[in-house]
Amino acid sequence: MVSKRTIRYQDKNRNLNEISQQIEQQLQTERYKVQSKQLPTGYVIQAQKAGILRDIITADRVFTIMIEGQPNDFSVTVGIGKFIQNLAVVAAEAILLSELFLVVDIPEMLWTEHVEKGIIKDINTIVG
Repeated sequence: MVSKRTIRYQDKNRNLNEISQQIEQQLQTERYKVQSKQLPTGYVIQAQKAGILRDIITADRVFTIMIEGQPNDFSVTVGIGKFIQNLAVVAAEAILLSELFLVVDIPEMLWTEHVEKGIIKDINTIVG
């Protein structure tokens, strides 16, 4: 199973760079280790929770958030993915998309579902 949810926002007239920065700040407040990169199509953020939860789920797994589109019509995709050691050097979109979201098993799906709901709630609050 692939754990991935996409939410589309229309008529919000929001600066996608600002949304990306606010999401990063919120995740850092919640003690996630965060890395991000601006891409030609938008922004990608990877967030990794340190500690026991990281040890339960494979250590190279992270939440990946992609923000794509225009200020009045954009989408945010949230899912579990593989940690890309240096996100800044990922340039080829085909490589990026294949590595960002992973197939996960049922125990991971339950954990992902729980944490993903919180992240999506935070994103909805940020977008407004």
